[in-house]
Amino acid sequence: MIPTEEMSARRREIEDKLKQEEETLSFIKESLEKSDQLTKNMVSILSSFESRLMKLENSIIPVHKQTENLQRLQENVEKTLSCLDHVISYYHVAKDTEKIIKEGPTGRLEEYLNCMDKIQKAVEYFQDNNPDSPELNRVKSLFERGKESLESEFRSLMTRHTKPVPPILILDLISGDDEMDTQEEMALEHLPESVLHDVIRISGWLVENGRNQDFMTVYFQIRSVQLDRSIKGLKDHFRKNSSSTGVPYSPAIQNKRKDTPTKKPIKRPGRDDVFDIEIDAYIHCVSAFVKLAQSEYQLLTEIVPEHHQKKTFDSLIQESLDNLIMEGDNIVSAARKAIIRHDYSAVLTIFPILKHLKQMKPEFDQVLQNDPDKEYNMPKDGTVHELTSNAILFLQQLLDFQETAGAMLASQETSSSASSYSSEFSRRLLSTYICKVLGNLQLNLLSKSKVYEDPALSAIFLHNNYNYILKSLEKSELIQLVAVTQKTAERSYRELIEQQIQTYQRSWLKVTDYISERNLPVFQPGVKVSGWIRMFYFGQGFNDGLEELCKIQKAWAIPDVEQRDKIRRAQKTIVKETYGAFLNRYSNVPFTKNPEKYIKYQVDQVGEMIERLFDTSA
Repeated sequence: MIPTEEMSARRREIEDKLKQEEETLSFIKESLEKSDQLTKNMVSILSSFESRLMKLENSIIPVHKQTENLQRLQENVEKTLSCLDHVISYYHVAKDTEKIIKEGPTGRLEEYLNCMDKIQKAVEYFQDNNPDSPELNRVKSLFERGKESLESEFRSLMTRHTKPVPPILILDLISGDDEMDTQEEMALEHLPESVLHDVIRISGWLVENGRNQDFMTVYFQIRSVQLDRSIKGLKDHFRKNSSSTGVPYSPAIQNKRKDTPTKKPIKRPGRDDVFDIEIDAYIHCVSAFVKLAQSEYQLLTEIVPEHHQKKTFDSLIQESLDNLIMEGDNIVSAARKAIIRHDYSAVLTIFPILKHLKQMKPEFDQVLQNDPDKEYNMPKDGTVHELTSNAILFLQQLLDFQETAGAMLASQETSSSASSYSSEFSRRLLSTYICKVLGNLQLNLLSKSKVYEDPALSAIFLHNNYNYILKSLEKSELIQLVAVTQKTAERSYRELIEQQIQTYQRSWLKVTDYISERNLPVFQPGVKVSGWIRMFYFGQGFNDGLEELCKIQKAWAIPDVEQRDKIRRAQKTIVKETYGAFLNRYSNVPFTKNPEKYIKYQVDQVGEMIERLFDTSA
């Protein structure tokens, strides 16, 4: 039995623990309730926050989009304003430049050219965007006015600063080659450096922007007068000074000469002094013409565009050259008259001239560019040569005087032949003459064709000229006249034309050979790598060769449409068949990961490229 006191103590202990547990439980319950409340409050706060965030997002997104739209609008406005400023600037061009254009380019050429460039851009703008605008007429009128002022400035500069070369300076120039110890070249300053710069700038602008070539006529007219006056001034100087004191040179030359400071005329036996002076004057004028013409050409190359230089130079020297020829004829005529008077010593006067002309011939040929086979005289596109068209024109004009021409030819025959003269005989003689002309023309063309470095272009040149001759003969009675003595002439020309076509076609072998079957590797599983390397090489070689030939031959010309189409068709057939066979055989062979690098074109594309040959507008 447990004592009563002990049981009471344990009961109290148990009750105390129970009470503590109850208190703890009560605390936990209170804590849980508070936690639940806090959780509810937090959930409420988060829900409210979420709701606010959603509201904020719904408010911000439209604002953001609107901001983006506003930014785009701002950019568009700025671009529009920039475009408007650019466009408006064209409307101010006439006002901003009118005063400068009115006052002219003298003394401020660069500023003037800048204004002209602005006006030109304004003209182009209004033509493209507002062709009915009155502003277009205003800037066009201003542009034409400015262009006229530039032409006037060019003329004025050339006129004011172009002066005859002093006779003493010319004598220094022509005597420097053989009578001076030094070999230094004497250069003439035809125009002051600043003037030359302005003249070059104006000519360049007129060609590139003004589409104007009139200034070239102004140039050669002014310089031609200067050249002629320089030579005439030398002649007058020679006549005034030769009779007594000899021909004086400048101090610079006199100090370098071995002999006396003057050059006395050569005395010839049996001739009067006046005639001797004329002979010496003429010889000096010939030398002066060559030297001055050379100097003029050097100046001209700086001012006149390259493709106009030859024509302009020819016009520039023509008058002086004609005068030299006329004076030479006068001297020869005077000598002939003297011979008629039985003064045979007159012929001696011609010898020094002939000797001098012979010595000067190389320089004459160089300055006059007389060699007809030089490249500058050959058409770069291989078209019909001027010689061919002129020869055919001559023969066609001869048709109008068949009887007269035949009679003239008959009169040159021997008396026995002449006795059997008839219209048929005359016709045969005329036919023989025409055939000789055509034969010589053919030989000349063959010689000229060798100027071209590319055999294919040479073939195109001969083809064009032979075809032109044949067509011209067929269109007139010339073919009937030729047939009188050469019945196979027509067939011969057709054979020549075909030969040139075949020669031209050989130029494509270097393209088609790359892909011809005999040069390509045979595809087999496990083929050696070297075979595929050759495959890459040949495919790339075809592409490069095709592009190069098309680029070059596009600039060549075949004026006859029928012949042009015929040659194109034949070439397309050959190349397309070869290339088509190549593609059928290798296009599906997995020889590379980048087949487009080696098989760059389709068959039809190749045909289209060849179709653009002989077409500079393509």
